[in-house]
Amino acid sequence: MGSTDYEFRTVWRVAGTPEEVAAVLGEATAMPRWWPSVYLSAEPVAGGPEPAPGIPGPVRLHTKGWLPYTLRWTLTVTEPVTPRGFALTAAGDLNGTGRWIFEPDGPETVITYDWRVSAAKPLLRRLSWLLKPGFAANHRWAMARGQESLALELRRRRAAAGTTSNGASAVPPPPRPTFSWLTRRAARMTA
Repeated sequence: MGSTDYEFRTVWRVAGTPEEVAAVLGEATAMPRWWPSVYLSAEPVAGGPEPAPGIPGPVRLHTKGWLPYTLRWTLTVTEPVTPRGFALTAAGDLNGTGRWIFEPDGPETVITYDWRVSAAKPLLRRLSWLLKPGFAANHRWAMARGQESLALELRRRRAAAGTTSNGASAVPPPPRPTFSWLTRRAARMTA
């Protein structure tokens, strides 16, 4: 594995069914709403070939972690989104593959995410040899916010559907991004 290559395995456990988890994680364009600490924007890519049934079209993402840098990349789902999981590719500042696996465990779902990427952004490529542990910690921070945000989103959806006694407004908002000046600056640069 080269200095710009990263392999991560993340395991989450959330209250909800694999069907509920697939519905949330399979809709990349909604990630900035429920996982705003990491997903700053998500725009469908227009003009490509029509995706196969059960496979959403590619999405252009602007993401960040705890550290004060952002990444721009395109997520393309490569297998149908099902209650068992799905696979994806990344192209842009990150290049590689990811696989989500959903397994029921009573009233919860165990979620495993395998992420194998290579850093293509010049800053990351130049500094990976030195700062690889920091970049890995940044990924772990982002994924911890993802587990927290997914759990909140599942609670919010159940409350909105009336399957819980508390209303959706009783569910706290998801964690916000760090270094919010970066998000304002990025918005000005793309406007």
